[in-house]
Amino acid sequence: MTIGEVADHFGLPAHVLRHWESVGLLCPARVTGGRRRYTRDDLFRVASILRAKQAGLPLPDIRAFLAARDPAARKDVLRRNHSALQARMAALRSALDLLEAGLTCSHDDISTCPNYRAHLAELVEVGGGG
Repeated sequence: MTIGEVADHFGLPAHVLRHWESVGLLCPARVTGGRRRYTRDDLFRVASILRAKQAGLPLPDIRAFLAARDPAARKDVLRRNHSALQARMAALRSALDLLEAGLTCSHDDISTCPNYRAHLAELVEVGGGG
């Protein structure tokens, strides 16, 4: 596949693929005229990069993860990012709970709703008192 076809397939601008190549994440084959040709393996690599980015891994960690030949080194990269992703997921769950509390609230003034306030309590509490 050409760079344009791969970009379209994944919904990416072509410059993103070029950037990933420049930082060592991709290495597509070159044909006459220096044009890139992406194989099925390259598509799996792009998919891996996209999924790792969704998990919040920075590009250097993605590169280290994909380049690691030693399973222990690969797992080390994943461990470093695991707790950060868990924290983000907990924050998102909390935010979703708050939105759902707002959607189910029947009070005229949401700021007085006890259920809604319960979801905000941990942000409001100062030194264990009210």
